[in-house]
Amino acid sequence: MPEPIQNRYEFVILFDVENGNPNGDPDAGNMPRIDPETNLGIITDVCLKRKIRNYVQTVKEDAPGWRIYIKDNVPLNRSDLEAYAYLGVDDKSIKEAKKKDERLDEKIRDFMCQNFYDIRTFGAVMTTFVKAALNCGQVRGPVQLGFARSVDPVLPQEVTITRVAITTEADAEKKGTEMGRKYIIPYGLYRCEGYVSANLARKTTGFSEGDLQLLWQAILNMFEHDHSAARGKMAVRELIVFRHDSELGNAPAYKLFETVRAELKEGISAPRGYQDYTVTVDEQALPTGVSCTRMG
Repeated sequence: MPEPIQNRYEFVILFDVENGNPNGDPDAGNMPRIDPETNLGIITDVCLKRKIRNYVQTVKEDAPGWRIYIKDNVPLNRSDLEAYAYLGVDDKSIKEAKKKDERLDEKIRDFMCQNFYDIRTFGAVMTTFVKAALNCGQVRGPVQLGFARSVDPVLPQEVTITRVAITTEADAEKKGTEMGRKYIIPYGLYRCEGYVSANLARKTTGFSEGDLQLLWQAILNMFEHDHSAARGKMAVRELIVFRHDSELGNAPAYKLFETVRAELKEGISAPRGYQDYTVTVDEQALPTGVSCTRMG
């Protein structure tokens, strides 16, 4: 197995959307998520992790050690049972097996971490009690993302559309078109902050340097294979990575995040493109033992 990473990281992702809906809210008719007090756009961490998982699945195509645990149309129990089968136990014999082998829980967890990239990266709760009592443990992943927020307020717009596809034969006799609607944001630049813990990688999941490089690649390309009518023009504009010289870090994360600023250029009140912003990193303010790399 590759060695776990030895350095702590923090990172900032800057990405934008143009005439699209980056993350619909099912509680609001799929309207783009916003903070009602500030009108800043919101994108959940779960949404972004889904893009990363999808990219890894597309690139690795379920290669051994790079599979995805949480994906469409694959019940979690199916993957959990693989760990049980590998260790020669099932839901009925697991209790007795644990009495004979005190490290069995750890072996099950390690199997899942070694085989599934997203468990090794983000962690997972692998306990299910549907028909079969399967418990592969709980893993706290070394990579964590916060919610993304737009740099400036966004104004979701409701666009009325017409379609010629009529739903039923009865409706077809009465009309030739139907009305519909969709929500868009004309433009929004979003910022997401994330963390990579070398300590958790060493103690728990074995997240390696190869895993880390794939993570950076997945972040930079997470929208490139996700284009749709609602998310046609989304792109990661820049990935700013802070690397500590040690496992536990050399500075608080918030101090590093404060060095990154995205500001509207003078004279622009309603941004409509990434070129309307100036993005800077105050590298002179970085603490000793921390370096910065800008990708994108």
